[in-house]
Amino acid sequence: MSGAGGTLLAGLVGRGIARSRTPEMHMAEAEALGMRAIYQIIDLDAFGGSSPDLSDIVRAAEMTGFNGLNVTYPFKIDIVPMLDELSPNAAAIGSVNTVVFRNGRRYGHNTDLWGFAESFRRNMDGTARERVVLIGAGGAGAAVAHALADCGVRELRIFDAEADRSERLAEQVCANRPDIIARPIERIDAEAMRGLDGLVNATPVGMAKTPGSPFPADLLDPALWVADIVYFPLETELLAHARARGCRTLPGSGMAVFQAVRAFELFTGIKPDISRMEATFNSFDLPGHLQGEVTEFKRPAPGT
Repeated sequence: MSGAGGTLLAGLVGRGIARSRTPEMHMAEAEALGMRAIYQIIDLDAFGGSSPDLSDIVRAAEMTGFNGLNVTYPFKIDIVPMLDELSPNAAAIGSVNTVVFRNGRRYGHNTDLWGFAESFRRNMDGTARERVVLIGAGGAGAAVAHALADCGVRELRIFDAEADRSERLAEQVCANRPDIIARPIERIDAEAMRGLDGLVNATPVGMAKTPGSPFPADLLDPALWVADIVYFPLETELLAHARARGCRTLPGSGMAVFQAVRAFELFTGIKPDISRMEATFNSFDLPGHLQGEVTEFKRPAPGT
């Protein structure tokens, strides 16, 4: 797809995503490149009890000429069987957050892995990485686990409310990244946290629709660094507790921006401006910016 005059037609599929900043990042960047853009939020929570099947949504997007779809909680693993081909990253971790429609085929990619790793590298320089706990072994957790291995974590302890998922992810990480020791843990308590350097939340706990913290505040030690992949709100309960305890923190904004950067390139074939997409993301925090569903970015009328 060329820049000036091209069109980006894409969407985000998930639940509880009405406040996502992803649509505006893609549309503003396309606009800056001289393209027309429509990016539709497809929030299945908005359908109540009569929401369409994921397979029907994918088929409809493909038939109506979408460039692709971003996929978020809880569909990153469910969508895999519906695709024709997976990128090496997506195949290795069994999780897809970006689908590209091209030449009658569906290509699955995982930009979360690079997105988290890039955010971590840029913002957590100098942190100890010997032992880290990951909370959440779903689609996002799989990407984060591999990213942590790529960022030099030596031992990864994985907790999930469904014990079999943490076991499977630990086995998968060890197979794909033999330099790391990954093992499941059955509970989050003082013993499991012994000797810990860092903690990452890769669950939806902390989102506006699922408030709370996945980690007991009384176990937070100032020597810990704490990362969260949730970005709406940016200040999750977990990060608020961690900052109050003096922990170094990493919000989900970096992963959100960098995964979108890579997804934009996959959709359009054009490398976007990272700083420009980051500025769009951050504009949501400016006074008066309304956070809600955005479906189309339009050029301002002359003189406005």
